[in-house]
Amino acid sequence: MVMFCIVIGYLLTHADFISSFNQQWIDRDVRGNGLIGALYFFCIAAVITACGAPRQIVAFLGGYAYGSITGLLLATVATLVGCIITFYISKIVLKPIIRKKFQTQYQRVNVFLAAQPTRKTIIIRLLPLGSNVLTNLVAGSTNVKSKAFFVGSFIGYIPQMLIFCLLGKGMLVNSEWQILASVVLLFVSSYLSFSLYRKHKRGLETDTRITARNVAESR
Repeated sequence: MVMFCIVIGYLLTHADFISSFNQQWIDRDVRGNGLIGALYFFCIAAVITACGAPRQIVAFLGGYAYGSITGLLLATVATLVGCIITFYISKIVLKPIIRKKFQTQYQRVNVFLAAQPTRKTIIIRLLPLGSNVLTNLVAGSTNVKSKAFFVGSFIGYIPQMLIFCLLGKGMLVNSEWQILASVVLLFVSSYLSFSLYRKHKRGLETDTRITARNVAESR
């Protein structure tokens, strides 16, 4: 685990490693190399998402390299593996530091994920805002069940990953319709995610009012 953290630190201090994860790299080292190319893409994608690279870039390049379906599968599973790596690094190594340095964020996420963690994680992943790696780090320091968090993450990843896979494939084949469809889907996904979040907040406020009223009546 210590060695892995050293490797992560090295990668983060050499930004050209992540910046070289681009279309030229796909054309040179991935596409046309069969299973070896797919495995290479998968491993690099998992590592850089664990390091903090945006999952949208991984999805875009997955679609660019392998098309909508295969690209979606490779990119989403690789991102989930990156999530698992970061989650357990946080849980095993960084938990005390995160709880101390990010106490407010930790408490909010811990309370948010306390009930219905799979559903709540899906809501978090659907939101187009926020950092994937910071979410993984903070979640790893909470009491959330890992299985619920990973299942919710995988499901919540899919809509945005599909959108960017379609965008990547559209760039490859110069399809204006696919690019337009991916943009429209992005707006739809964003609207649905915010709607789910607002619905959750309204339900939480209602529960708080009911609890407060019950306490007042009991007195």
